[in-house]
Amino acid sequence: MVEAIGVLELDSIAAGVEVADAMVKMAPVQFWDAFMVTPGKYVVLVSGDPSSVQSSLDAGRAVGSGSVLDSLYIPFLHAQVLPAVRNAPGPVTLDALGLVETTSVASGIQAADDAAKAAEVVLLHLHLARGIGGKSILLLTGALHDVQAAVDASVGRARHTGRLAGMRVIPQPHVDLAARLAKGLRRAAGEGAEGV
Repeated sequence: MVEAIGVLELDSIAAGVEVADAMVKMAPVQFWDAFMVTPGKYVVLVSGDPSSVQSSLDAGRAVGSGSVLDSLYIPFLHAQVLPAVRNAPGPVTLDALGLVETTSVASGIQAADDAAKAAEVVLLHLHLARGIGGKSILLLTGALHDVQAAVDASVGRARHTGRLAGMRVIPQPHVDLAARLAKGLRRAAGEGAEGV
Protein backbone atom coordinates (compact mmCIF):
# COMPACT_ATOMS: atom_id res chain seq x y z
CA MET A 1 0.00 0.00 0.00
CA VAL A 2 1.26 3.48 -0.86
CA GLU A 3 1.41 5.70 2.19
CA ALA A 4 2.04 8.98 0.40
CA ILE A 5 2.27 10.20 -3.17
CA GLY A 6 3.84 13.31 -4.62
CA VAL A 7 3.43 14.73 -8.12
CA LEU A 8 5.13 17.60 -9.91
CA GLU A 9 4.15 18.73 -13.41
CA LEU A 10 6.58 21.00 -15.22
CA ASP A 11 6.40 23.06 -18.39
CA SER A 12 9.91 22.02 -19.45
CA ILE A 13 11.18 18.52 -20.23
CA ALA A 14 14.78 19.45 -19.43
CA ALA A 15 13.77 20.99 -16.10
CA GLY A 16 11.58 17.96 -15.41
CA VAL A 17 14.47 15.53 -15.73
CA GLU A 18 16.61 17.68 -13.44
CA VAL A 19 13.74 17.90 -10.93
CA ALA A 20 13.21 14.12 -11.00
CA ASP A 21 16.89 13.59 -10.22
CA ALA A 22 16.78 16.06 -7.32
CA MET A 23 13.63 14.46 -5.92
CA VAL A 24 15.02 10.94 -5.72
CA LYS A 25 18.38 12.13 -4.40
CA MET A 26 16.76 14.14 -1.59
CA ALA A 27 14.87 11.37 0.19
CA PRO A 28 14.29 7.60 0.08
CA VAL A 29 11.28 7.71 -2.25
CA GLN A 30 10.35 5.38 -5.07
CA PHE A 31 9.67 6.49 -8.61
CA TRP A 32 6.06 5.79 -9.38
CA ASP A 33 6.63 7.18 -12.86
CA ALA A 34 8.23 10.02 -14.83
CA PHE A 35 7.20 10.84 -18.39
CA MET A 36 6.76 13.46 -21.12
CA VAL A 37 3.31 14.73 -22.03
CA THR A 38 2.13 16.79 -24.98
CA PRO A 39 2.56 19.76 -25.27
CA GLY A 40 6.10 19.55 -23.90
CA LYS A 41 5.37 18.92 -20.22
CA TYR A 42 7.18 16.54 -17.88
CA VAL A 43 5.50 14.73 -14.99
CA VAL A 44 7.27 13.18 -11.98
CA LEU A 45 5.44 10.90 -9.53
CA VAL A 46 7.03 9.53 -6.36
CA SER A 47 5.75 7.53 -3.42
CA GLY A 48 6.92 6.52 0.03
CA ASP A 49 6.50 7.53 3.64
CA PRO A 50 4.86 10.95 4.11
CA SER A 51 7.95 12.72 5.44
CA SER A 52 10.20 11.47 2.62
CA VAL A 53 7.65 12.37 -0.07
CA GLN A 54 7.26 15.87 1.39
CA SER A 55 11.05 16.37 1.44
CA SER A 56 11.30 15.08 -2.13
CA LEU A 57 8.58 17.47 -3.32
CA ASP A 58 10.23 20.41 -1.55
CA ALA A 59 13.51 19.64 -3.32
CA GLY A 60 11.76 19.30 -6.69
CA ARG A 61 9.94 22.61 -6.26
CA ALA A 62 13.18 24.37 -5.32
CA VAL A 63 15.09 23.03 -8.34
CA GLY A 64 12.23 23.57 -10.81
CA SER A 65 10.90 26.78 -9.26
CA GLY A 66 9.89 28.66 -12.42
CA SER A 67 8.79 25.57 -14.35
CA VAL A 68 6.29 23.96 -11.93
CA LEU A 69 2.76 24.00 -13.38
CA ASP A 70 0.99 21.82 -10.81
CA SER A 71 1.84 19.75 -7.77
CA LEU A 72 0.18 17.31 -5.43
CA TYR A 73 0.88 15.75 -2.05
CA ILE A 74 -1.48 13.14 -0.59
CA PRO A 75 -0.16 11.70 2.70
CA PHE A 76 -2.53 8.69 2.72
CA LEU A 77 -3.55 7.68 -0.79
CA HIS A 78 -6.73 5.57 -1.06
CA ALA A 79 -5.96 1.94 -1.91
CA GLN A 80 -8.08 2.01 -5.10
CA VAL A 81 -6.13 4.76 -6.87
CA LEU A 82 -3.07 2.79 -8.03
CA PRO A 83 -5.09 -0.15 -9.42
CA ALA A 84 -7.26 2.36 -11.32
CA VAL A 85 -4.15 3.86 -12.91
CA ARG A 86 -2.85 0.41 -13.75
CA ASN A 87 -6.21 -0.36 -15.37
CA ALA A 88 -7.09 -3.39 -13.28
CA PRO A 89 -10.21 -5.09 -14.73
CA GLY A 90 -13.44 -3.75 -13.27
CA PRO A 91 -16.99 -5.04 -13.09
CA VAL A 92 -18.73 -5.52 -16.44
CA THR A 93 -22.17 -4.54 -15.13
CA LEU A 94 -22.24 -0.89 -14.16
CA ASP A 95 -25.15 0.40 -12.09
CA ALA A 96 -24.09 3.99 -12.72
CA LEU A 97 -21.03 5.51 -14.35
CA GLY A 98 -19.23 8.64 -13.19
CA LEU A 99 -16.64 10.50 -15.24
CA VAL A 100 -14.43 13.32 -13.98
CA GLU A 101 -12.09 15.01 -16.46
CA THR A 102 -9.36 17.33 -15.21
CA THR A 103 -6.65 19.38 -16.89
CA SER A 104 -3.61 17.86 -15.17
CA VAL A 105 -2.18 14.64 -13.76
CA ALA A 106 -2.07 15.99 -10.22
CA SER A 107 -5.72 17.06 -10.30
CA GLY A 108 -6.73 13.67 -11.76
CA ILE A 109 -5.05 11.74 -8.95
CA GLN A 110 -6.57 14.09 -6.39
CA ALA A 111 -10.02 13.59 -7.96
CA ALA A 112 -9.65 9.81 -7.74
CA ASP A 113 -8.55 9.95 -4.11
CA ASP A 114 -11.42 12.31 -3.22
CA ALA A 115 -13.97 10.10 -4.99
CA ALA A 116 -12.82 6.88 -3.36
CA LYS A 117 -12.84 8.47 0.09
CA ALA A 118 -16.26 10.11 -0.35
CA ALA A 119 -18.51 7.13 -1.18
CA GLU A 120 -18.76 3.39 -1.78
CA VAL A 121 -17.61 3.35 -5.40
CA VAL A 122 -15.24 1.29 -7.53
CA LEU A 123 -12.59 3.22 -9.44
CA LEU A 124 -12.59 1.59 -12.87
CA HIS A 125 -9.83 3.52 -14.56
CA LEU A 126 -7.74 6.64 -14.13
CA HIS A 127 -6.12 7.62 -17.42
CA LEU A 128 -3.27 10.04 -16.87
CA ALA A 129 -2.11 12.48 -19.53
CA ARG A 130 -0.79 10.28 -22.33
CA GLY A 131 -2.68 10.63 -25.56
CA ILE A 132 -5.14 13.15 -24.10
CA GLY A 133 -3.08 16.35 -24.08
CA GLY A 134 -1.99 16.18 -20.45
CA LYS A 135 -5.51 15.80 -19.07
CA SER A 136 -6.75 13.06 -16.75
CA ILE A 137 -10.03 11.16 -16.92
CA LEU A 138 -11.47 9.14 -14.05
CA LEU A 139 -14.15 6.47 -14.54
CA LEU A 140 -15.95 5.09 -11.50
CA THR A 141 -19.02 2.98 -10.80
CA GLY A 142 -21.41 2.05 -8.01
CA ALA A 143 -24.95 2.77 -6.93
CA LEU A 144 -26.26 5.98 -8.48
CA HIS A 145 -26.33 7.93 -5.19
CA ASP A 146 -22.76 6.85 -4.36
CA VAL A 147 -21.50 7.72 -7.84
CA GLN A 148 -23.13 11.14 -7.60
CA ALA A 149 -21.57 11.74 -4.15
CA ALA A 150 -18.12 10.64 -5.37
CA VAL A 151 -18.30 12.81 -8.49
CA ASP A 152 -19.47 15.78 -6.43
CA ALA A 153 -16.50 15.35 -4.06
CA SER A 154 -14.05 15.15 -6.97
CA VAL A 155 -15.56 18.06 -8.83
CA GLY A 156 -15.59 20.35 -5.79
CA ARG A 157 -11.83 20.53 -5.43
CA ALA A 158 -11.10 20.44 -9.18
CA ARG A 159 -13.51 23.31 -9.78
CA HIS A 160 -12.04 25.31 -6.90
CA THR A 161 -8.51 24.97 -8.33
CA GLY A 162 -9.63 25.71 -11.89
CA ARG A 163 -8.67 22.19 -13.05
CA LEU A 164 -12.13 20.81 -13.90
CA ALA A 165 -12.54 20.03 -17.61
CA GLY A 166 -15.78 18.07 -17.46
CA MET A 167 -17.93 15.66 -15.48
CA ARG A 168 -20.87 13.35 -16.13
CA VAL A 169 -22.98 10.84 -14.23
CA ILE A 170 -24.69 8.25 -16.44
CA PRO A 171 -27.31 6.04 -14.79
CA GLN A 172 -27.39 2.46 -16.09
CA PRO A 173 -25.05 2.80 -19.08
CA HIS A 174 -25.80 0.51 -22.03
CA VAL A 175 -24.43 -2.99 -21.49
CA ASP A 176 -22.13 -2.84 -24.56
CA LEU A 177 -20.63 0.48 -23.46
CA ALA A 178 -20.26 -0.77 -19.88
CA ALA A 179 -18.37 -3.86 -21.04
CA ARG A 180 -15.94 -1.73 -23.05
CA LEU A 181 -15.42 0.85 -20.31
CA ALA A 182 -14.75 -1.87 -17.73
CA LYS A 183 -11.55 -2.52 -19.70
CA GLY A 184 -10.51 1.14 -19.61
CA LEU A 185 -10.67 3.85 -22.23
CA ARG A 186 -7.49 3.00 -24.14
CA ARG A 187 -8.28 -0.68 -24.44
CA ALA A 188 -11.79 0.13 -25.55
CA ALA A 189 -10.30 2.30 -28.28
CA GLY A 190 -8.19 -0.63 -29.46
CA GLU A 191 -4.89 0.52 -27.94
CA GLY A 192 -2.69 -1.79 -25.93
CA ALA A 193 -2.49 -1.50 -22.18
CA GLU A 194 0.41 0.60 -20.97
CA GLY A 195 1.46 1.95 -17.64
CA VAL A 196 0.50 5.23 -16.03
